[in-house]
Amino acid sequence: MDKKEQDFEQMVTRQRSTIYSVCYLFADTKLEADDLFQEALLRLWNGIGSFQHQCSERTWVYRVALNTCISCDRKSKRRPSLQPLEMDVDLFAETAEAPYARQLHERIGCLDLLDRALVLLWLEDLSYDEIGNIVGISPKNVSVRLVRIREKLKNMNH
Repeated sequence: MDKKEQDFEQMVTRQRSTIYSVCYLFADTKLEADDLFQEALLRLWNGIGSFQHQCSERTWVYRVALNTCISCDRKSKRRPSLQPLEMDVDLFAETAEAPYARQLHERIGCLDLLDRALVLLWLEDLSYDEIGNIVGISPKNVSVRLVRIREKLKNMNH
């Protein structure tokens, strides 16, 4: 295994849940989330050589995963499925909390792409500075948009 493969494997091991969380938020089914996950891995593999550590690895992974999901959402077509990687948790499985989680997922799914990304990053407990760096807006704009998003979510009728 060469250095690039080792670096990639270690990065995916560290950032796996981050990548899948982004994909889950932009998917309607487990299969869609898995397809987005595979596409994000492909783009991370293609970009790992150009990653220059000007930001943290986590910030870079978020950017690539978010851009992948947004791009795939806009194209509304998926690549053929590659060999699926299994996650330890099935976020689409039926549990006692499933109706509430499903309702939250549906409400977040009604938001525009940038607002979905902001909610995800906020739920991941990132600072406004980190969120701003990932999506390319100021921390103040992050704050204002999150207040507006919370109001939208509260007022949705689902």
